[in-house]
Amino acid sequence: MPAEILRKVLTAPVYDIAKETPLELAPLLSKRLQNNIWLKREDLQPVFSFKLRGAYNRMVQLSDKEKAAGVIAASAGNHAQGVALAASKLGVEATIVMPETTPPIKVNAVRNFGGKVVLVGDSYDQASAYAKKLVEERNLTYIHPYDDLDVIAGQGTVALEMLRQFSKPLDVIFVCVGGGGLISGIASVIKQVSPQTRIIGVEPEDAACMTEALKANERVVLEEVGIFADGVAVAQVGEIPFRIAQTCVDEMITVKTDEICAAVKDIFEDTRAIAEPAGALAVAGAKKFVEKYGVSGLNMAATVSGANINFDRLRHVSERTELGEKREAIFAVTIPEEPGSFKRFCDLLGGRRAITEFNYRFSDSKCAVVFVGVRTEGGMAERNHIVSELQSNGYQIEDMSDNEMAKLHLRYMVGGHAKGVKHELLYRFQFPERPGALLQFLTHMSEEWNISLFHYRNHGAAYGRVLVGVQVPPEQHEDFEAYLNELGYPFDNEQNNHGYQLFLRPTN
Repeated sequence: MPAEILRKVLTAPVYDIAKETPLELAPLLSKRLQNNIWLKREDLQPVFSFKLRGAYNRMVQLSDKEKAAGVIAASAGNHAQGVALAASKLGVEATIVMPETTPPIKVNAVRNFGGKVVLVGDSYDQASAYAKKLVEERNLTYIHPYDDLDVIAGQGTVALEMLRQFSKPLDVIFVCVGGGGLISGIASVIKQVSPQTRIIGVEPEDAACMTEALKANERVVLEEVGIFADGVAVAQVGEIPFRIAQTCVDEMITVKTDEICAAVKDIFEDTRAIAEPAGALAVAGAKKFVEKYGVSGLNMAATVSGANINFDRLRHVSERTELGEKREAIFAVTIPEEPGSFKRFCDLLGGRRAITEFNYRFSDSKCAVVFVGVRTEGGMAERNHIVSELQSNGYQIEDMSDNEMAKLHLRYMVGGHAKGVKHELLYRFQFPERPGALLQFLTHMSEEWNISLFHYRNHGAAYGRVLVGVQVPPEQHEDFEAYLNELGYPFDNEQNNHGYQLFLRPTN
């Protein structure tokens, strides 16, 4: 199959509409990692992502009859824009089914490229199901985002460019992975022309469908998919990409949300361009690879696969960057509730460390639990040193740097323990960002259950992160769990989260 894809890549007419993007050295990142890091700038395409290549290469193969009938695709972002622009170039009518939660900037972009937008459902799966229904009803051609040989071949032209642009074989190429179209196209070409080059796929920890499939030696369906890097939020890798990856991909690396945010900043500092979270995955993977293996002096390429990010998401990215760079740590520390205790605490940390935030509310006359952020430079070793130093001076301390609830919610709502709130259950939800989502949550809730805590903060994504406390009598816990399952919003039980116990849990 890789040989067939290479043949298709060599004749793919993608430059009718796409452009050859530069392979640029990232000097600041290279110096810091002590390796030569080259960025393949697919964010510079007319639709700000590589997706245009595969969409056009698939659609240019259509028969006259298929072109006359029109095409359809389901997508919440980059693939939608690629299909719309390719259809406009070929004079084909394109229908793009997008979730109702799709941010307006992406919907408007598709319309501006000439696509007809149909908004259906809250998720990609619902949009995809409706698109496939329209295929049958209207005899349209479905343009798959990744599980198609011609689409994969279009993406494989990225590899041909890298081979031309670098005078000798690259040591490692890092590629973001969602459904697997880009990595299967790149790997098919590279492994036949430069077999010594390592191909490494990079996925978010909470959307690692290729990683899990390769472990299981078969495609798997993830029960839950993280939405931060929405461009790669895929529950099951494509069948064709999986078969190619089994023979052509050397390794998979997974990265955390904070590490992705740090990579967005790295790309910005070297290029002054802002990648979307999925677009920065490969750079995050390269950093983790260097840390894991301690290599130096290698020539490494990372695909900057896209730059379709909502402006209001930048706040969230910025907030999480310092944690991703391990330049900030957050702690819950118990200090005496007495005048001068904060000053003594700061003196102990020393002038060499800046305090980035300090959240506190009076709740007890003897001791106070504070939520504190500290600037660090030494990564995990320094975090551990701070913990040991404070413990040796009699402080109770909890490292919250890897506590997702603390980073998403707690740091914005530290207010003390509530008094007299009984039978409170705490859950973290993903609400679809559409009108009526909260009303739906409330409408189906029993009037016997009372909301005792609620925190929501918009992060510019298709889903909002919400923390909810609900008073539910013990004998009704099963009914409440049934309600949550019927509601259909992804949720996590945070009842035993230590941050909740320290800062928010009700007291008698």
